[in-house]
Amino acid sequence: MKLASKYSPYLLFSVAFVILFAHLDVLVINIMEARNFITAREMIVDGNWLLTTINGEPRYQKPPLPTWLTALSALIFGLKNLTALRLPAVIMGLFTVMISYALALKYTRNRAYALWSGLVLTTSFYLVFSGRNGQWDIFTHAFVMGAIYTLYELFSGAKKRWGYGLLTGLLIAASFMSKGPVSLYALFLPLILAQAITGGVKGSKNNLGPLILMLVVAVLGSVWWHAYINLADPENLLAITKKETANWTNYNVKPFYYYWNFFIQSGLWTIPAVMSLAYPYLKNKVFHPKGYTLSFWWTIMSLVLLSLIPEKKPRYLLPVLMPLAFNVGFLVQYVMAHYKGLSRWIKWPLLLHFGLLSLVGLLFPFAANWFLGPALDPYSVWFILLTIGLAMCSVLMLYGMAKAKINWSFSGSIAMILVIVLFGMPIAPAITQNPDYRPLSELAQWENETNIKVYEFGGFTPEMVWDFGKPIPGLLRNEDLVKPGDSIYGVLVSQENLNHFKKRFKQDSLQKLTRYDMNPQAPGQRTHRPRLWRDFYLVRVADTTRLNP
Repeated sequence: MKLASKYSPYLLFSVAFVILFAHLDVLVINIMEARNFITAREMIVDGNWLLTTINGEPRYQKPPLPTWLTALSALIFGLKNLTALRLPAVIMGLFTVMISYALALKYTRNRAYALWSGLVLTTSFYLVFSGRNGQWDIFTHAFVMGAIYTLYELFSGAKKRWGYGLLTGLLIAASFMSKGPVSLYALFLPLILAQAITGGVKGSKNNLGPLILMLVVAVLGSVWWHAYINLADPENLLAITKKETANWTNYNVKPFYYYWNFFIQSGLWTIPAVMSLAYPYLKNKVFHPKGYTLSFWWTIMSLVLLSLIPEKKPRYLLPVLMPLAFNVGFLVQYVMAHYKGLSRWIKWPLLLHFGLLSLVGLLFPFAANWFLGPALDPYSVWFILLTIGLAMCSVLMLYGMAKAKINWSFSGSIAMILVIVLFGMPIAPAITQNPDYRPLSELAQWENETNIKVYEFGGFTPEMVWDFGKPIPGLLRNEDLVKPGDSIYGVLVSQENLNHFKKRFKQDSLQKLTRYDMNPQAPGQRTHRPRLWRDFYLVRVADTTRLNP
């Protein structure tokens, strides 16, 4: 452990690098990624760098900084390179882990603790998920974590106080330009409240000048794009703002207690996360009581503030995982230092934790063969490597429990995540088996070959528009039908709009040609969603030669 502590930043960087960067192009693009990648594509193709669009329509719901970074990566490495599109988010995930390590080390002066809190964060489920996907959540929270570190330096009496004030303002502005005030509310404000609870905020008068500079830079850097949109396209901005505001109180509304099981989002660390919240027990036992108290209240305040917002989704809990990782780090340090003398009430949950992980690792090959069977055949090499790797991790954890060397068990759990990412990710396509799969890129090719324009009748599915490769014009404008001037054209129709479509086009000749189904799962499966398929109709306004795609 002494060697690991000595080289802790390099070890943490290596683990985080593998977890976040390996096999980036394996998983299919999800709905959030598709929205962002479409906007980045239209920046490059159509030049919509400031007046951002999605499928040719204004998209001002999210500020454009992450989209700019994604478009820049696509310009360098290729617009069809999925790894390139996800690369900026991955870099921000890696930055989040390393700046968290730096913050933990700066506050506690303990390399081993900083290493383990960083390892907990980088192996937490939602950090892995957000850090490997082209979503904007990781950007806004990464910049705020950077701002928290530079602000800590400022209040620690650093010589370059004005420089830290400027840098903090820039990082706050970058966070706002990534997803508005989300992280300031869910991550930054909870820390201020936690600091006020634990010891108060001191030193503000001595740093008044740098703090004013920080505030000015943060405000100007945050509002300039919104001000520009308000001048250039106020009508669309107002309509979008009203819709987004309504969503906060009408869309995905959940009760206050919806996030009660927030610790589950840490995945691997679910049981230790619950244990780390035993504040009355741990507050006087951990090596740094003040730091633990701060991370505890930071976690609680973040959870409470998020619970006050009517709209709730599991992915909104990402900022809670950051202080929670600091919390779990204190538990890990305490357990490894005092394991042999711990009471059974502390040992048993840990034994359950590592026992379940070991059981999963040992039973994996049997469960995988049961559920996937022949679908694993093309991935047999990866499957064998994954089976061996998981078995070795399980043995390592069982050895640690049997010999009372719990640090081996903790190390085995970290290794398990590495094994899953390195050898399990390539097997992911085995889960997606849809014999009727037909991508919309085939329709784009048909459109080019036949010179017949394709339109969409109602609905908008980002994954399908992304696969099509360019905007698909809609025929409905606020329920008003806008028919093309062509005598023949193609129309994509969703299940929910089919009857409406036939009614509105009853005067025309309609011919159903095929169905485009982009569902990973086959029809009849629970996850086969109607929003990922479209029936394709040929609409003839006059007699034309029968065409088929």
